[in-house]
Amino acid sequence: MLPAKGALAHIKVLDITTFLSGPYATQVLGDLGADVIKIEQITGDDTRRLPPNFIAGDSAYFHSINRNKKSVAVNLRDREGQELVRRLAGKCDVLIENMRPGGLAKYGLGYDVLSAEHPRLIYASISGFGQDGPYRDHPAYDMVVQGLSGGMSLTGEPDGRPVRSGIPIGDLAAGLYSVIGITSALEARHRTGKGQYVDVSMLDCQVAMLCYQASYYLASSKVPGPQGRGHESIPSYRSFTAKDDLDVVICANTDRMWRSLCDCIGRIDLRDHPGLQTREGRYDHRQLIWEALEAAFKTRTADEWVVALRAHEVPVGVVNTLDRSLSDEQVLHRGMVLDIEGPGGLHVKVAGNPLKMSGNPREDHHFPPRLGQDTRGVLSAELGLGGDELDRLLSAGVIGDGPKRAKA
Repeated sequence: MLPAKGALAHIKVLDITTFLSGPYATQVLGDLGADVIKIEQITGDDTRRLPPNFIAGDSAYFHSINRNKKSVAVNLRDREGQELVRRLAGKCDVLIENMRPGGLAKYGLGYDVLSAEHPRLIYASISGFGQDGPYRDHPAYDMVVQGLSGGMSLTGEPDGRPVRSGIPIGDLAAGLYSVIGITSALEARHRTGKGQYVDVSMLDCQVAMLCYQASYYLASSKVPGPQGRGHESIPSYRSFTAKDDLDVVICANTDRMWRSLCDCIGRIDLRDHPGLQTREGRYDHRQLIWEALEAAFKTRTADEWVVALRAHEVPVGVVNTLDRSLSDEQVLHRGMVLDIEGPGGLHVKVAGNPLKMSGNPREDHHFPPRLGQDTRGVLSAELGLGGDELDRLLSAGVIGDGPKRAKA
């Protein structure tokens, strides 16, 4: 069994999720120390086979969201397999799933059944549209909810077509909100002794993240378009192209920062311009500001501008490509690129855990599991099944212990 450390080391999670939103959520819980038991069909999570990059037989995609977990392979279509999962749920604090609404209920593993048997269980469901409403049964993936939420309409260049976010924000936000719901439910259970149901809709999460853009529309009835390189309200909160063709982001969003920016680019006339002394004035004259800054940034390289603007205490950064980002000294210093060692000298590099906790850090991270590698160990330890019974279940196709991991 994996040794657990971290703030949630006392929590056991039954993970019946696939693809991204659910596995991302359970990885966060695992990073916080939870004991995560990943239930997979005997054929495995579909993301194990996603091209183009593979490490020891499993995809880089799978490795990116499944560290610190155990893999138990169970045939959920088999009545005995369903019973095994039902019994495991009784040993866990949390069950999380991301099937379509009612997906687990057809296996006898719905919230009504399991909560009646295990009233302390916290049961979290992630779905495209939630457990009720007219869209309840519609299929959804990340880009569907990005589009429906309106967030995709804000992404891209002005007068251009809407563009999907470069990261799967629909899935990732749902995963993070589910972790917030689960940890809140755990705290409530500490007071009441009772579990509860956590219903997370990917679309709800995306609408919540519209934040001030939603408020702007609701206050004005003006429909915003793609935001391009900048900010709806702050003209000096934008990216500009430097002499070496790299883009530089500046965020001069206060009066002091605006004056410092003008000093840095040598435009005292802009600093002292009577129409640019306030946020409102700068908003009204944003085209003048953009033209001046675009011309200025063409005079130096991106790195030169970073040095100069930091000296003037103006927030600034280069728009990095991933090769630059994942080798950045601050990123590396904060442990945001993990090199996890696996069996037989295998290694995988993945994005790290952003949660740094002084009292309950998790410093060890475990290699993403081979399909079914923990089936026997978990069923023996949690349910008391002996070797003969495990052999019978394996022969009957109720459980699996997966293929052997390929050599690197």
